[in-house]
Amino acid sequence: RPALDADLETDVVVIGAGIAGLSAAWELTRAGRRVAVLEAGRLAAGVTGHTSAKLTALHTLVYDKLRRTRGPEGARLYARSQSEAVEHAAGIVAALGIDCDWETRDAYTYVRDPARADELRAEAAAAADAGLPASFVTETALPFPVAGAVRVTGQAQFHPRKYLLALAENLEAQGGRIFESTPVHGLDGGTPCRVSTDTGATVTARDVVVATHYPVFDRALLFARLSPRRELVVAGSIEADRDVDGMYITPEENTRSVRTAPLDDEGRRLLIITGEHFTPGTGDTRERFERLSAWAGEHFPGAGLTHAWATQDIDPSDTVPMVGPLHPGAQHTYVATGFGGWGLSGGIMAGRLLTALITGEECAWAGLYD
Repeated sequence: RPALDADLETDVVVIGAGIAGLSAAWELTRAGRRVAVLEAGRLAAGVTGHTSAKLTALHTLVYDKLRRTRGPEGARLYARSQSEAVEHAAGIVAALGIDCDWETRDAYTYVRDPARADELRAEAAAAADAGLPASFVTETALPFPVAGAVRVTGQAQFHPRKYLLALAENLEAQGGRIFESTPVHGLDGGTPCRVSTDTGATVTARDVVVATHYPVFDRALLFARLSPRRELVVAGSIEADRDVDGMYITPEENTRSVRTAPLDDEGRRLLIITGEHFTPGTGDTRERFERLSAWAGEHFPGAGLTHAWATQDIDPSDTVPMVGPLHPGAQHTYVATGFGGWGLSGGIMAGRLLTALITGEECAWAGLYD
């Protein structure tokens, strides 16, 4: 797609073309707004393009903590908003006929240390109380025993880039505009708002959404409440009969996440293993890749690892993402950030929430994420 090479006037400008930005742009276009998306690089090629692609409301160990820090209602709103995001994505895939390797799978958070089993029991109870189809189990399809796991049924996995390319095509068919290779360097949040780009063009709009993973504009000291975290990924092929039949994550062993995806017409699966999280700029990345690859070889012998990459997440200090006005006095500028490794359901949720805020609709969980 072209870079923006001339001044533009529109209703809403969305900065960032990952899942949060494109979801917001698509929802706003459906709501009748004229929307322009500005992306510094290529569409869905940043953090969203490197995700492990689990679309679920089970976010490792969040519900017991939310029940204690935000109360039962806060936990319920979180569960409802994330579950509805999964359901909403399924509806979009069906309505637009998107071929994105969509599969319904159960999601699991597991531990192998018996001393942590009660922690998982508490999480399962909190997730169930919050409204999720959650239970505590001791059997999984992983190739090793677990001490316990939280299972949430009816979740999903898909190919996020295929999904977003189709969403972008539909957005443009409805009149939305997308500009790649258009970095943004200035924001005037007045009435109207003005966004300045490195191409020399300026976009004038009533509303602005900043959806750049880590906010490129920080008018509310968000940096003090956001912590970047990097994780490594290795992938390779396995036969269909070795499929783990679910999406798994553990907080143990410096995080391990396991899932598979369709690979070829012969039925083989792509095994995707994530872990070794660390603060960017610290430690030896090569050693971390070697540990992750060794773990994959130990538990999935014979899996020929063919790919390796890294992804980055932003953890919020208060557990939940920050989605809402860019700063306390903002009237027409908005932000979506801090998804804590769960940006797929979070980004889709953010697109719906930001659209409600911009169009003046009520949203039950707006206060939770503000």
